[in-house]
Amino acid sequence: MHTVAIIPARGGSKGLKEKNIYPVAGKPLLAWSVLQALASASIEKVFVTTDDAAIANVASMYGAEVIVRPPELAGDKASSESAILHAAGVIEKEYAMPIGTIVFLQATSPLRKPDDIDLAVELFLREGADSLISVTRADDLTLWESRAGKWESVNFDYRNRGMRQDRPTQFIENGSIYIFKPETLLAFDNRIGEKLSAYEMEFWQTWEIDTLEEIDLIEYYFYKKNLGIQDTSQQNH
Repeated sequence: MHTVAIIPARGGSKGLKEKNIYPVAGKPLLAWSVLQALASASIEKVFVTTDDAAIANVASMYGAEVIVRPPELAGDKASSESAILHAAGVIEKEYAMPIGTIVFLQATSPLRKPDDIDLAVELFLREGADSLISVTRADDLTLWESRAGKWESVNFDYRNRGMRQDRPTQFIENGSIYIFKPETLLAFDNRIGEKLSAYEMEFWQTWEIDTLEEIDLIEYYFYKKNLGIQDTSQQNH
């Protein structure tokens, strides 16, 4: 059974035009997730599922296999799960690769350290999980919500704030790494099953790109944390 990375990247982004191939830290955004997956010792092959020719070209250029996503799985309301399920079927049939583990990477969350993917896979296998999400600790976030015109505190009691250290530890699903078994996806039509593991990342790895303004922030961390070192890994595959 094989471990594969699947990166969904459809065209037609409304928030930031051509988001998945927008230049970030000197490369198309998608390229970083492809290169990070290629650098992982745990992943045997990297696939990008897309409906867009320009995205497909970038994916191939940086070493990924391309799976053409049907139009009905590429609309605004189509789930990532449906695209991954389709891709898994193509991989098993056309590439003759029975899949044991799927590593789902979101191209818009590229702030991954060189060992994050391998450590997440290791945790997933060690805990015998059927699914894993990457998270960041939300130590000092106090959330509010407007309910029927009235503001209510969500993750704390504003009447009794107490000490921050005494509040329950909460985590943010940061969208960077998801791992699951194909049977989990089939059974639940969801990336999350019944036995979930969580791989903790640093808080600066929370950020993702949805708008033009966030690109500067992502690039800042790419250069500050020297994440571009992963670019050289393509030569090893």
